[in-house]
Amino acid sequence: MRILLIGATGLIGSSIAARLLDEGHEVIAVGRGADAPARRVGASRWIRMDLRSAAAPEIWLPHLSGIDAVVNAAGTLQDSARDSTSGVHDEAPSALWTACERAGVRRVVHFSAIGVDRGGLTDFSRSKLKGDEALMRCDLDWVILRPSVVVGRQAYGGSALFRGLAAFPLLPKSADAGPLDIVQLDDVVETVVRLIRPGAPARLALELAGPDRLSFEDVVQAYRRWLGWRPARLVPAQGFLMAAVYRAGDLIAKLGWRPPIRTTARKEIVRGAIGDPAEWQWATGIEPRSLSAALAAEPASVQERWFSRLYLLKPLAIGIFALFWLMTGIVSVTAGYRHAVRLMEMTAAAPIAELSVIAGAVADVVVGLLILFRRTSKLGLMAAFAVSIFYVLAGTLLLPALWADPLGPMMKIWPILAFNLLCVLER
Repeated sequence: MRILLIGATGLIGSSIAARLLDEGHEVIAVGRGADAPARRVGASRWIRMDLRSAAAPEIWLPHLSGIDAVVNAAGTLQDSARDSTSGVHDEAPSALWTACERAGVRRVVHFSAIGVDRGGLTDFSRSKLKGDEALMRCDLDWVILRPSVVVGRQAYGGSALFRGLAAFPLLPKSADAGPLDIVQLDDVVETVVRLIRPGAPARLALELAGPDRLSFEDVVQAYRRWLGWRPARLVPAQGFLMAAVYRAGDLIAKLGWRPPIRTTARKEIVRGAIGDPAEWQWATGIEPRSLSAALAAEPASVQERWFSRLYLLKPLAIGIFALFWLMTGIVSVTAGYRHAVRLMEMTAAAPIAELSVIAGAVADVVVGLLILFRRTSKLGLMAAFAVSIFYVLAGTLLLPALWADPLGPMMKIWPILAFNLLCVLER
């Protein structure tokens, strides 16, 4: 079959693409950026499309020629500079459903989220439900999949967060977090494979829920056991502190990053993610696997332990490095300005001492700002490396005595460069 797959770069979408290709299908993948994803996610062909600007059927119609089935796995947690919940969950999909009717593409498998039909707590769940209802009104052979929290071998989103939290010996316990019916990624992917086949059940909304009902803390503890660590000590989560953490996630999202901890996540965590898998099992014949069974089937490797310990250090490292460059620039033109000028006046650059200090400060601030924003972060890190090398060379030529300074300003550049490289490689 020739299948149009929207959201092919996410956890679920990329796994579906790999499985469909392995089954011999032709996968036409839709993604916002089609270059980098194409190098890591297999697809027969890529279409570059931002769903925020795909709210008209005419945009979709050219891509539906010869298509046998559509799978929509696109989703976004919260509105930000880069994301629109209404655009991704409602407006673009609704236009796609209309285009499918016009093009005669009848089979549609659409991913929603568990619980959205029980009341919309957030823009995420309200927009998801609108997209579902638009599909239900169409004359198509549709299936709506509403998975609980999806985890798998890949570390992404929720499964990455669980691993990251599992690295801590202390685990905050939230009194208002709802229960979770964790579902395995392999079961979700198998569901899609079975439901795109001709003659598969249609016009169904299925809840994809795992067999065990667990608390958030139970899930994290399960990952700790899997990673070979003793159970974490539970500590009461202070409401004001957790609220600050979620607000910080919102702030980070405004910079273009996609942290899994945001205010939308907080509200959805309170609701929980539970459902009845009976109709799913009837429609597909799949017996969902428990979290403990899935983890036991594949023991944790060294890279898993490394990832768990480093996962939450990534935002800390990026934040500290951006702050380092911002503060050096600010200090250079405030409290440290006269000292910096005096140093420059001791060199061959004395005639332009003040200009040099100001130029260096501006360069530092620009580098810090570039690192802070996700879209320019890699450019900023590369600029930081280049500027650091320039400072070493300029300092050696203009003021070699800095190498003998007991505070070691020249020697400290080397660990900074090493830290810089680690951040660049991570990006």
